[in-house]
Amino acid sequence: THMRQINRVAVLGAGVMGATIAAHLANAGLDVLLLDMVPRELSVEEEAGGLSLDTPQVRNRIAATGLAGLLKMKPAPLYLKEYASQIEIGNFDDDLPRLKDCDWIIEVVIEHLPIKLSLFEKVVPHLKSGAILSTNTSGLSVNAMAEGLPLEVRKNFLVTHFFNPPRYMRLLEIVPCRETDPDVVDDLAVFISRRLGKGIVHAKDTANFIANRIGVYAIYKGIEHMLAMDMSVEEVDVIAGPATARPKSAAFRTADLVGIDTLIHVGNNSYQLLPDDEEREVFKVPEFMSQMVENGLLGNKSKAGFYRKQQVDGKRKIFYFDYQSGEYKPIEKPKFASIAAVKLVDDPVQKVRMVVEGHDKAAEYAWKNLRDTLIYTVNRIPEIADDVVNIDNAMRWGFNLSLIHISEP
Repeated sequence: THMRQINRVAVLGAGVMGATIAAHLANAGLDVLLLDMVPRELSVEEEAGGLSLDTPQVRNRIAATGLAGLLKMKPAPLYLKEYASQIEIGNFDDDLPRLKDCDWIIEVVIEHLPIKLSLFEKVVPHLKSGAILSTNTSGLSVNAMAEGLPLEVRKNFLVTHFFNPPRYMRLLEIVPCRETDPDVVDDLAVFISRRLGKGIVHAKDTANFIANRIGVYAIYKGIEHMLAMDMSVEEVDVIAGPATARPKSAAFRTADLVGIDTLIHVGNNSYQLLPDDEEREVFKVPEFMSQMVENGLLGNKSKAGFYRKQQVDGKRKIFYFDYQSGEYKPIEKPKFASIAAVKLVDDPVQKVRMVVEGHDKAAEYAWKNLRDTLIYTVNRIPEIADDVVNIDNAMRWGFNLSLIHISEP
């Protein structure tokens, strides 16, 4: 069968996500065109340098800043710094005609439907016949977006949801719209898995797709049990990490990584868009979390979230957030018998079995959260995916769970 050629890719939107997707495409040897908006006003430096809003370097500033940021970011988005030379920059007002040379166009602008639709309207006249147009949305409806597109373009339109950071997260969720040509889905899935090294998961047009729907449910449900059992953030993380086949980042370090504002966005999105979900109330954001965001505690990006590192007498100490007082407390390294018992066990399945069969608070917490998350997940088939394998892979590749090995041969 004829495999389509993808050599040149345009990325629309040069924020962190757009820029790091562009970097990973460059890692795969592709030529990339990175575009963003024309700035509405001059920066202090530009004004001092006598530049105007018509100067090309000003017009391309947003994309240029996104590209320059790749060289400083950690973990490094580029495999080699030289690969940055494969990324050309431009802007939405001057450079859309250059899209006619692109085989695949990925839209990565703000998560707001009207903004995406107005950009698509500008882009469509410049697409070459058969070019693939995809959106990196994490929760908007692909069919709602497709409604703004001509039928010819809809055939080649779909969601390609990269996880952050794109070079390191294996998961990529693909979601077609009703009119997407199945061959386009297959071709792109093969290309992305071979060239970009991704694990592909086929999701449906439901709020937050698979990994965020289940992963964020598990975090919110975990918070609900934490509050009911009067446990601390730190106690929960001792349980919700490697002891129960989850990554070292457990629940709340994962929340800090993702960003507490993002977590709230996904929660609100689920609550609003899923009126018939039997667990809808779980997605109601707890008061203390809204307060955290109001106080600028967003996680790693603001250097304070559920955890904070501080210098105390010249030593770096870690503090955890006490949601009852709203203060930070020094970590206490809590000990639970059921968690200590699995320290030397390697097999994740065996670990989980031993922990949930324990007789202390940690065992009770682990069981309640695992039980509820698994029941919720099973109830989502066929709503969010056709089978357990896609959900299983989404959780392993998107949230690094080593728990369920249904799809392991």
